[in-house]
Amino acid sequence: MTSRPLLFASILVVSLAPALLAQDMPAMDMSSSGEEMPMRQMMRHMTMTTLAPARAGDAARAAAIVDTVGRAIGKYRDYHVALDEGFTIFHAERSQKVYHFTSRSNALAAYFTFDPSRPTSLLYRKTSDGYELVGAMFTAPKRFTPEQLDARVPLSVAEWHMHTNLCLPPAGQSQAMLPSGNVPSRFGLRGTISTRAACSAAGGRFLPTVFGWMVHVSPWEKNPALVWGTHKGEHAVRGR
Repeated sequence: MTSRPLLFASILVVSLAPALLAQDMPAMDMSSSGEEMPMRQMMRHMTMTTLAPARAGDAARAAAIVDTVGRAIGKYRDYHVALDEGFTIFHAERSQKVYHFTSRSNALAAYFTFDPSRPTSLLYRKTSDGYELVGAMFTAPKRFTPEQLDARVPLSVAEWHMHTNLCLPPAGQSQAMLPSGNVPSRFGLRGTISTRAACSAAGGRFLPTVFGWMVHVSPWEKNPALVWGTHKGEHAVRGR
């Protein structure tokens, strides 16, 4: 029987994983270069929900979520407040187009429930004198069905995404995840390998899904079509 400490640790790892995704592994730092990932290559390693037909109440529910998010994270426009409250910058030393300031406690809570006032991560862009707040990221377990995701944020409004089809390089070859010149890497989320067979042939370890679902919201976007979605330059795709 699984002990409670072990169970808690397992849940914590799973809940934090989406927020750590783009920072903790070289191939997952998709904003480290000056170029965006080509759409075709990016989609090899990303699964997105499909926009559903709008239902009565969806727009109002989504608008209420955006309003709550905007009011809740407004205080974090001063990024020092986020740091003081326990949000952690992942790989601040790396050049990124969007920086994740992640709350461990919010990430754990998101595994069990959805609270639009408690995002897993705050999303910032680097400025000459600090960071500019642009939005927030919410997470959900990878086992969630479309119905469960819709219960959190209407699927007629937002597209959740999950990183998929990852081939890790053979042990001791982590450098193989990084592109060399104009030659793309075979491994990682920017890699050319996206099937179990090809990964096995290359001696790698295949992960069909990488952690959980993610959705971004930019509550201050002027264009309503850009309020929900992934920030341009981070995964090279917008919400709608």
